[in-house]
Amino acid sequence: MSKQQVAKVLAVAVGLALGGSVFAWNEEGGEKDEALHLKGDPENGRDVYEVCAACHLPEGWGSKDGTFPQLAGQHGTVVIKQLADIRALNRNNPTMYPFALPSQIGGPQALADVVAYMASLPMTPDNGVGPGKDLELGKQLYADNCVRCHGDNGQGDAEKFYPKLQGQHYEYILRQFREIKAGARKNANPDMVKQVHEFTEQQLLAVCDYASRIKPPADKMAPSADWKNPDFN
Repeated sequence: MSKQQVAKVLAVAVGLALGGSVFAWNEEGGEKDEALHLKGDPENGRDVYEVCAACHLPEGWGSKDGTFPQLAGQHGTVVIKQLADIRALNRNNPTMYPFALPSQIGGPQALADVVAYMASLPMTPDNGVGPGKDLELGKQLYADNCVRCHGDNGQGDAEKFYPKLQGQHYEYILRQFREIKAGARKNANPDMVKQVHEFTEQQLLAVCDYASRIKPPADKMAPSADWKNPDFN
């Protein structure tokens, strides 16, 4: 049995053991791999992004209440994987599904193009953060559980499909944690499923609060919270 097959078996076992459904973390092949091997054209991506801008805003900043995540500056590999998973019904997202369909934004080349455009957008300097309680606990939990994958400054890992947490909205991070813990994120990394399952509610709140306060590097942020995307003016 290959390493990939062993990993899939373990993912299924963990998901079922935690009361979730059978899920796939990062299967090879399909639209995801096709898009990852294409060179993205940011100019065409700007046109594709018009569909996304209605919810994620022209700036790609999403909403501070966490209804929509910040996409600006996110690793292209991460966004391609999530879009492909949504289209393949490997991630349950009924709100986004109709807008992610090929009939709306195009095929694999369009995925490569739109993520290239998103990656070029500066990130918000004013994302939604948590209530500020238990930040020391959150810092320790982050160091003990999150640094290995998401990095010491929330920078993620593009090659391993680990998202940036820098500048992400607290309520969005918290919702993803809760969905993963409940087994509702079919495409969640099995390592994270196992970790999050052990967290208490206080710990979930604390680590998400801390993570929401990790800022991107200054050269990756917009000059102010009032910045407007000139491509849509």
